[in-house]
Amino acid sequence: MEETKVNDKAIGAENIRWDLSVFYSGLSDPQLESDLADYAERAKKFQADYKGQLSEKLGQAIGDYANLTVLASKIQIYLYLRQSTDTGDAEVKAKTAEVERKMSASSGEYLTFFNLEMVAIPDDILEKLYTNDEAVKKHRPWIEHARVFRPHLLSEPVESALAKRAPFADGAWSDFFDELEADLRFSFKGKDMTLTEMVNVLTNSQDPAERAEALRVINSGLGGLFAKYSAQTLYIVAGLGAVEDKERVFKNPMDSRNKSNRVPDEVVEALHSAVTKTAAPLAQRWYRLKAAHLGQKTLKWSDRNAPLPFSDTSTVPFEEAMATVLSAYESFSPTLAEIIRKMIAEKRLDAPVTKGRRGGAYNYSTMFADGTSTAFTFLNYLGSSRDVMTLAHELGHGVHGALAGEAQGPLMQHAPIAYAETASVFGEMTTYNFLRERLLKAGEKKALLALVAGKLDDIMNTMVRQISFSNFERRLHGMDAGFREWGEP
Repeated sequence: MEETKVNDKAIGAENIRWDLSVFYSGLSDPQLESDLADYAERAKKFQADYKGQLSEKLGQAIGDYANLTVLASKIQIYLYLRQSTDTGDAEVKAKTAEVERKMSASSGEYLTFFNLEMVAIPDDILEKLYTNDEAVKKHRPWIEHARVFRPHLLSEPVESALAKRAPFADGAWSDFFDELEADLRFSFKGKDMTLTEMVNVLTNSQDPAERAEALRVINSGLGGLFAKYSAQTLYIVAGLGAVEDKERVFKNPMDSRNKSNRVPDEVVEALHSAVTKTAAPLAQRWYRLKAAHLGQKTLKWSDRNAPLPFSDTSTVPFEEAMATVLSAYESFSPTLAEIIRKMIAEKRLDAPVTKGRRGGAYNYSTMFADGTSTAFTFLNYLGSSRDVMTLAHELGHGVHGALAGEAQGPLMQHAPIAYAETASVFGEMTTYNFLRERLLKAGEKKALLALVAGKLDDIMNTMVRQISFSNFERRLHGMDAGFREWGEP
């Protein structure tokens, strides 16, 4: 495999590849087909055992449903992780499509009843189950969250049909978009570069002319057919969501997501308002200050994430980055650091920038049939200080997911997004505070200022920039003047 390099310097990320043999030895592993067949049989048996009987057998059903979830996750996560490292791999794509069709057919046919029947259990019966059945009692938060959506569920035949067609719905457009984005190439300074590599230049170069040219090349490369496809994807995905949300009688386009995230509409509105009224003026103030440090009257768009002139932009080898993050976690909790060491030893990380690779970074936590929990971390590591913080961020998700799985089980392992991001930002801030204290003790004032400036950039991207994305989507859905009737001019 070609080494991951920055300025022709290997950074060690090329050696950080995950080992997926804990799932299967490969696409041709007979166990994969066996598990797929087993899932279909167990789903069919689940319906036969429990349909119409959840008021009496809910606790037992939850246990069997959790086991089904673990089996489904084993298959799906393995294929997702494989596809992340090469979105254009034809063999993986074909297998993924086959598996999605078969599993959606099984779940749509045999499992649709479960959620509909569970949320329809009368309150008095459910209260008795909470008291008398330990499995039901433990899963009360999961059950109560499912019941929030009771007014928005459709009939069983309709829900079944939607589940069966899921492989051909908006997710398919999203997957294809990721593949096209991974295939993008940009000609820059005599090199053929990916979007990830171009963004690294834009955010790490200390040459303003180079940053401006990088942004020009990026904008040009995102035009043409890719821009047309992006617009069509947005149109289809937004349209599909709007039609279904109206059929389910959600009160506005954000209602479904807010309920999924367990955050009231009013809280989301308050966040938008706070960012607009308080954070945005602070962001403008920061960008004026940053422009002054960069010798500009008005900050150029290509310099929004630029390092300060005295920042250390040298490449951080992956081994050094991991040592820093581990030390930071260790300073807070040796237990958390040990979880990360276990992830490293078990090869749960995949880090190099490679051809056809999905962009960005993520963490995928899961559980195995033996009840153990783990997490897989995906990166595009190029050695910038921001990449170090991304590593800390994703490992925050990882330790959270691993601990949550052991404590909560497969049905409650995955936290809603606000809670999940609290864990990851905690990891990031723990690492930031560790580096800050080290610089304070060393008396390195310029390096400290550069670290703080980088964190301010991150805060702007995490809060102000994300709310700007949300505002764009609100305008797209006709919500720019607040929560209104859909389609009102």
